[in-house]
Amino acid sequence: MPPSVTFVISSCSVQESKSTGMATKKLGMDFVKQMSEYASGSNGFDRVLRMIKITGGGDGRAIGEFTVANEHLNRQGTLHGGLTATIVDNCTTYALMSKGSHPGVTANLNVSYIAAAKPGEIIEIDCHTVRAGKKMAYLDCILRRKSDGKIIAKGGQVKYIQFDKEKLDF
Repeated sequence: MPPSVTFVISSCSVQESKSTGMATKKLGMDFVKQMSEYASGSNGFDRVLRMIKITGGGDGRAIGEFTVANEHLNRQGTLHGGLTATIVDNCTTYALMSKGSHPGVTANLNVSYIAAAKPGEIIEIDCHTVRAGKKMAYLDCILRRKSDGKIIAKGGQVKYIQFDKEKLDF
């Protein structure tokens, strides 16, 4: 079982749990992949993201995919909207972090559900940073079915990212 990791945002800084030895000095895609691997082994809520494989990205973009499994379904037998929203939230944050930015905190999150995804379907995730200023970042995400390219959901978020860089510990 993987060690427990707790990230605490306090005094506008990110601190790592000393129980893991997880190096957080990396920025960009190395850090994004590290966070994705952390989610894979998490015992907390992040464990719902363990199925996502980050396949590319960098410079404000994060690309990944996953296969819809039975554990991802709602009562109608399709991809659960709450999981879709979690994917948009986390993967847009990965896109922001791929630029070397602080992950920030969510100010606004939106998801438009366009089509259903069924068990066994591979879903591609493509998130990018629209704009990252001094205080705010604007991020977009598209989830599409790999077999036919049909968009199943679009989402975005606005993140507050103004933190004292002198106090950041990663």
